[in-house]
Amino acid sequence: MADVTKFLTGIENFQQQHFGENPELANTLIEGQKPQALLIGCCDSRVDPALVTDSSQGDLFILRNIANLVPPYLKSNEHHGVSSSIEYAVCNLEVSDIIVFGHSHCGGIGALMDSAKGEEAGEFIGKWVNIAASARDKVLQEMPNETPDKQARACEKEAILVSLRNLMTFPWVRERVAKGQLSLHGWYYNMGTGQLRYYNQLTEEFEVLVKHYSPDRQKEQESTS
Repeated sequence: MADVTKFLTGIENFQQQHFGENPELANTLIEGQKPQALLIGCCDSRVDPALVTDSSQGDLFILRNIANLVPPYLKSNEHHGVSSSIEYAVCNLEVSDIIVFGHSHCGGIGALMDSAKGEEAGEFIGKWVNIAASARDKVLQEMPNETPDKQARACEKEAILVSLRNLMTFPWVRERVAKGQLSLHGWYYNMGTGQLRYYNQLTEEFEVLVKHYSPDRQKEQESTS
């Protein structure tokens, strides 16, 4: 059996850092939450939204699933984990922003791309990532001669747009966006460089929002601070 001591030690360190140094934090947290944003991220262990954004407790209401996907609004007797999380964030917590946080080298999108070759992933994964089948099909149609790696990177971005469109099929999301009470954001994180891009609806391109990490840039910031 794997040793989980590192996680227990981590909890102790967390307690000391957040509660030991701030004894009033517990009272603040149990009074309720008022996050600014719902962040819809991937389950990928390499891309933890709270760590990547350096957020404090209570800043983000985080929903994670394979490939950070949002299904379209659909009423049925099925279990709707993603939809119920979106509903709670929007209707109960009244977040002002929803961020779809995609990333490079996503295994879920890789499974989606492989499905075009008839390779179905698992019992549930293949059906789930098929939510973004239109993104895969668009990439394969527009980039038929590109390498599988470039096609996958493009599909990761296109899948973000699918989720943004699907968010607008939820009536209470659409209503709040129309009233200016809610903003939707599509972010793409490059885990190799740390660069963050956002989808610009005016240019219909993913443009740089936060530059990639550079030791030289870090030195410049330190010298001017």
